[in-house]
Amino acid sequence: MKRKIIFSSVALLLAIGLIVAAYRWLVAHGNAGYVIIGINQWVLETSLYVMVVTTVLGFVAFYIALRLISKALSLPQALKQRSHEQRGRRSQEALITGLLETTEGQWEKAERNLIRHAADSGLPLINYLTAARAAHSRGAHEQRDEYLNLARQAVPKAELAVALTRAELQLSTKQFDQALESLTHLNQIAPSHAAVLRLTHQLYEQMEDWEALHRLIPALHKNKVLMEAEIHRLEADTYAALLRRRAETRDAMQLRELWAHIPQHIRGLTSLESLYCAAMIESGAGTEVEELLRLALGRDWNETLLVLYGCIQMADTEGQLHHAETWLELHPRDPVLLRVLGKLALRIKQRDKARDYIRGSLDIEPSVEAYQLMGDLLFAQKDYVAASNYYRNGLMFASNEAVAAIEEEQQEAAVAESAEVSATPAET
Repeated sequence: MKRKIIFSSVALLLAIGLIVAAYRWLVAHGNAGYVIIGINQWVLETSLYVMVVTTVLGFVAFYIALRLISKALSLPQALKQRSHEQRGRRSQEALITGLLETTEGQWEKAERNLIRHAADSGLPLINYLTAARAAHSRGAHEQRDEYLNLARQAVPKAELAVALTRAELQLSTKQFDQALESLTHLNQIAPSHAAVLRLTHQLYEQMEDWEALHRLIPALHKNKVLMEAEIHRLEADTYAALLRRRAETRDAMQLRELWAHIPQHIRGLTSLESLYCAAMIESGAGTEVEELLRLALGRDWNETLLVLYGCIQMADTEGQLHHAETWLELHPRDPVLLRVLGKLALRIKQRDKARDYIRGSLDIEPSVEAYQLMGDLLFAQKDYVAASNYYRNGLMFASNEAVAAIEEEQQEAAVAESAEVSATPAET
């Protein structure tokens, strides 16, 4: 605007300067010029100088009049534009203030600032979504949902962002039914969206809906929602939970079907192998996993797998014992192995061998089961007094272990409480 005024002024001055220079030149040469204008009976006589000056002044007056009229006509629109800009500035300031108040935990003040100027905001979606989070943080779920509906109405194209925010907030307060409804809708409009899949994964995991999570894993992997290591961990956790569920049915056929569907790259995990074998033994199909346990122990010497091997009721227990004894070459002083060997020997009534194995286990590492086995052995030999002593020792050992576990738990709680108390001044 200023540049236009300067340009017009300079042009006008140049024009006047040229006129004055031309007139002076004419006067200097003895010809000032003369103008006669006749209109019907009217005749206008004047000098060239006066005519030119009058014309220029008339043009200037006409130009100024046109500018004033133009300004007057555009004044309402200019005032409207200025008002709109002022409202925009106020809404921007309110948005910044609301964001700061949300960060500071001033939920109600943040809501008021964000909603009051949302209609004038250049980014109404941010106003409404932030206000929804503020309302959610103070537990006003109905108000939260109202703000989310306003956000969807204000920016219809942002349906995905609004629905994601709704599902995320519902999930954070364990509103599982509402979150499931929101995510079901999201999976219809954006089934491959990473954020939708991630929230769905979190929902199923918190609901412990392992069957649904199992069906979701391929989509998580295909769309690279999780890293490869996270996918493997999720697969392991999911199949472990499914194995526990199937174990409750004690249906060996269902267990076999599930085991057949477990991917090879996680089937060799000791945690899954132990769960499957324990469930098969409990369902009465332990003989089917004897070879699996032997192979697993050859690959990964593990106490849990070893105990499970001793729980299998084989028709050829003597052969089972013989194979287990081959492990003594590599693990001659393993108390769990000695206990399992004693248990197998006792099962086929090789009592002298059983006594040696069980006693060796007790000498290395006493355990409740070893005391129980020795008591059973002595009871079978009708040495009731000695059997009673071992049973009593086993009960005392179990009691001491329970007391030690309680004391350890109390100590850990005390340490955690002390650390929390010492950290409080620093936080303040």
